[in-house]
Amino acid sequence: MINRVLKSVSQIQFHCDQLLLLVCLGLLLIGYVMVASSSLHLGVKMTGNAMHYPLRQMLHIIAGLMAAAVASAIPMALWEKTGSWLFIGGLLLLAIVLIPGIGVKVNGSMRWLSVAGLRVQVSEVVKFISVIYMAGYVVRHQEDVRQSPYGLLRPLLLFSIACALLLKEPDFGSAVVILTIAMGMMFLGGARIQQFLVLVALVAVLASLLVWVSPYRLARVTAFINPWADARNTGFQLVQALISFGRGDVFGVGLGNGIQKLFYLPEAHTDFLFSVLAEELGLVGVLVVISLFTLLLWRAFKIGAMAEQAGQVFSAYVAYGLGIWFGFQAFVNMGVNMGILPTKGLTLPLMSYGGGSMIVMCGAMAVLFRVNSEVIEHLKNNVKGKREWPSVS
Repeated sequence: MINRVLKSVSQIQFHCDQLLLLVCLGLLLIGYVMVASSSLHLGVKMTGNAMHYPLRQMLHIIAGLMAAAVASAIPMALWEKTGSWLFIGGLLLLAIVLIPGIGVKVNGSMRWLSVAGLRVQVSEVVKFISVIYMAGYVVRHQEDVRQSPYGLLRPLLLFSIACALLLKEPDFGSAVVILTIAMGMMFLGGARIQQFLVLVALVAVLASLLVWVSPYRLARVTAFINPWADARNTGFQLVQALISFGRGDVFGVGLGNGIQKLFYLPEAHTDFLFSVLAEELGLVGVLVVISLFTLLLWRAFKIGAMAEQAGQVFSAYVAYGLGIWFGFQAFVNMGVNMGILPTKGLTLPLMSYGGGSMIVMCGAMAVLFRVNSEVIEHLKNNVKGKREWPSVS
């Protein structure tokens, strides 16, 4: 199999989407600068070295680019063949991370595995696997998805296992993202609108029940509704984030001049990086980042549409799924930072601090580049074949 992959790579010229590349580099660069700005003081406190977190984030980005190089070399046909096995592997990872002594516990959550000194959040790997598996499922069962309610329920029964394991960590936010990916891809696959709306309502009711029966989730929701009612306790993080946005105004207080990151705003270099950016770069910086994610989402769906028109249906749904994942997770992270959504522990794609997250997301974006390259190569070959086809007089 490895020999076939290498042969396939050697025969295909790689075509890069330049706009998408610029968007990804822009997000990586802005994210790195903001991680450095928000973590210098933390590095001094934790390790005595102000450059501790910026240097580690640089290594994370390098590792992510290496993972991207590997992922971009894998043909889409191979992803399609291994999708079901990858999903089984993802479920095993979610089970393994819950084993005491193997899973790494941070802030009361068992979400990480330590691999060669690098903490990998298993849910990020499972999100990528979910895209690959669902793309294959929609291709294999397209008629069932479009005609039968069972065609919608069958994959969700499998995803319910993954979500149950995620809730044991606990990681409610990642469970919501994975279900959104699955349901969004089935909707794009042609699910009937009536059946889809019933399914959405059912999932919403179940999610509401999970919030209602869990004290800490309920506390987050009530704190989100009125964070100022308990600004020193349950609403503390959101209040500090809102203060960051207020101080930022239009042009910000200046890069490095933010105050909220100085031990006021928890997780400033990870989940609440967007708030630091809002304070230091203001509305202008916020709009730039939102514009970059909008362009990323547009290019993902554009590439998916091109692949679908070229008859590469699996690749098309992979592109759609990656667009849904990155777009929805970015929307949730920014919404949490701005106080329009309850607090969830989701990173800002390609920007927040974290090795495992950076590696997985760079690899995922490389797969999107691969889809684009294979589509262009296919179209070029078709055009060449038509030109060389002898005319009939």
